[in-house]
Amino acid sequence: MTTSHSHMDADAGGAGRRVIEQRGLYFDELEEGVAYAHRPGRTVTETDNVLFTTMTMNTQSLHLDAAWSAGQPFGQRLMNSMFTLATMVGQSVPQLTQGTIIAQLGLTDVSFPHPLFHGDTLYTETVVTGKRLSSSRPGQGIVTMEHTGRNQDGTVVARATRSCLMWTRDAHAAQDTASRDAAGKGTIGV
Repeated sequence: MTTSHSHMDADAGGAGRRVIEQRGLYFDELEEGVAYAHRPGRTVTETDNVLFTTMTMNTQSLHLDAAWSAGQPFGQRLMNSMFTLATMVGQSVPQLTQGTIIAQLGLTDVSFPHPLFHGDTLYTETVVTGKRLSSSRPGQGIVTMEHTGRNQDGTVVARATRSCLMWTRDAHAAQDTASRDAAGKGTIGV
């Protein structure tokens, strides 16, 4: 199974050179019940936590105040769970949806059974739990994925179910050809 797209380079410097472009998997390539392990892991830092938390206007002391958090049940600051969720989904993109997704449709069943702390490494795997062709959008299908994030010790720190609208390989190739043709016809000579 390949996760790349090959074409010939058309620019003057690389004329005739084969180019391989990294991509995710198409609807037709995704297999139900298979666990896709996304690597590398992502070691999370205090900087990640403080920047994400303040950028999203979240003033939660559990993420920002080390002295206060030391007196709380976990004895230290926790990584912002929205950062954990975003990173878990993001880790799946190169392997599964890079350039093959049309839209994310939703996230459900999100849970954080154990905190992620500064210095932990997040590893994510995804299981495709369902897929069906769209009845209203030919050449596209809906894929349901279960993401599971674990820390370096294998402890589950996050789970989420995600549904995405995905291209089939042939429909995406046809759409790309139609887009290139339309772009060429719209050029006006000066």
